[in-house]
Amino acid sequence: MENQEQPHKIDLTVKILIAMVMGLVVGWGIFEFLEASTVGDSSQNNLATWIDEYVVGGLFFVGGKLFIASLKMMVVPLVFVSLVCGVCATDSGKDLGRLGGKSFGLYFLTTAVAITLALFVAQMVDPGAGAELGETATYAPKERPTLVQVIVDIVPKNPVQAMANANMLQIMVFAILVGLGIHQAGESGARIASLFRDLNDVVLKMVTLVMHLAPAGVFCLVAGVFAEKGVDFIFSLASYFFTVVFVLLLHGVGTFTVLLTMLARVNPIIFYKKMWPAAVFGFSTASSAATMPVTLRLVEKALGVRNSVSSFTIPMGTTINMDGTAIMQGVATVFIANAYGIDLGLTEYLTVILTATMASVGTAAVPGAGMITLAMVLLQVGLPAEAIGLIIGVDRLLDMMRTAVNIIGDATVTCVVAQSENKLEMAVFNDLEERGQV
Repeated sequence: MENQEQPHKIDLTVKILIAMVMGLVVGWGIFEFLEASTVGDSSQNNLATWIDEYVVGGLFFVGGKLFIASLKMMVVPLVFVSLVCGVCATDSGKDLGRLGGKSFGLYFLTTAVAITLALFVAQMVDPGAGAELGETATYAPKERPTLVQVIVDIVPKNPVQAMANANMLQIMVFAILVGLGIHQAGESGARIASLFRDLNDVVLKMVTLVMHLAPAGVFCLVAGVFAEKGVDFIFSLASYFFTVVFVLLLHGVGTFTVLLTMLARVNPIIFYKKMWPAAVFGFSTASSAATMPVTLRLVEKALGVRNSVSSFTIPMGTTINMDGTAIMQGVATVFIANAYGIDLGLTEYLTVILTATMASVGTAAVPGAGMITLAMVLLQVGLPAEAIGLIIGVDRLLDMMRTAVNIIGDATVTCVVAQSENKLEMAVFNDLEERGQV
C-alpha cells in the first residue's frame, strides 16, 4: 500500500506574516488611490469615497476591532483561572512573596536599562537637531493618577467589577486570595482546585479557537493603518522614528540576551525562535493584553515554564512592564528638546530616567499610559507637553514595535524567575520540535 502524503499545512505564524505583508500592500495601495482621487474626475472621487467609507472605515475597522475584542475577551478568564491554578500549586504564601519580589525587581531593572539606553543612543544620534517647528501640533494630556491612588486601588472593592473593567492588578489580587483559600481548605479545596484545572484546559481550548481568526484580523488591522497613513509618514520624522526602532532592537535583542544567558542560563536563540509568534502577535495587535493568551501558552508549552510561575509573572509584566514605552519616552524627550533648541543637562537626564522608571508602575492600569507618562516626563524637565503632537503621527507603528519588545521582556523575566525557582523544564525548552500551539 502506497503511503499517501499528508497535505502540507501552513503554520499559523506564517499565515499571520503573510497577512501582515498583504495588509501593508493593500493598505498602501488604497492610500495612494485615495490621494490620487483628489485630483481625478467625479466617478473616481465617488469610488474613493465608497472605499474610504465602506472598506477602510467599515471592513478594515470592524474586522480589526472584532479581532482585538475576541482576544481581550479571553484575557480575564485566562488570567484569573490560570493564576488560581498557579497559586494552588505553590507550597506556601512565602513562595508568592518571593516570586513577586523577583518579578517586580527585574521588571523595574529592565525599564531603567531601557530608558538609559534610549537617552544614550539619542544623545549620539541627536534626532530633531536643527528642526524648524513652525506651528506645533497640540496634545492635551490626561490627568495622571497619583502613585498613592494606584496602590490603594490595587485591592478590588468589587471583584466582579474589576473583571468587568479588566483591571489586571485587582484581578491578580483576588485570584491570589482565591488560590490561597483553596490551598488551605483541605479536602474541599482539593475538589475546587481540580475544577479550576479543568476550567484552565477549557479556556486554553477557547483561546485556540479564537486564534483561527488571527490572519484575517491581522490583515484588517495592518491594512487599516497603512490605508490611513501610507508609508511617507515614516520619513517625515525619520530621525526620531529610526532612532526609536534601533533602540527597541538593541534592547529587545541585546539586553534580553544578556539576561537569558547570564541569569536564566538558557540559549537565547532557542528562546527567540519559540517566542517569535508572540512577538508577531504583539506587533500586529499593538496590545500586550490582547496578546497575553498567546504569550502564556508559549511560555508554558514551548519554553517549559511551570504554570505556578508564568501565571504570576506574565499578567504582572503585561500590567507594569513598559520597556518599549520607556524607550519611546527617552528618545522623544531628546527629540523634542532638540526641536525646541533646549539643552538638557545631566540632572535633567537623571530626572527623565527616574521619572519614566517610577511611572512604569504608577500608570500601569491607565489607557494611553505611554503618552500620559511622556507628558509628565516632559513637564519634569521643563519641556512643553503639547509638543507630543509632533510625534503622534508615527506613534501607531512604533506602538506596534514596542509592544513586541514588551512581550519578549515579559517572557525573558519569566524565564529568569522560573530558573531561579527551579521551575523551568530545560528538556522542554531545548526541544526544538516543541514550539507550543499559537
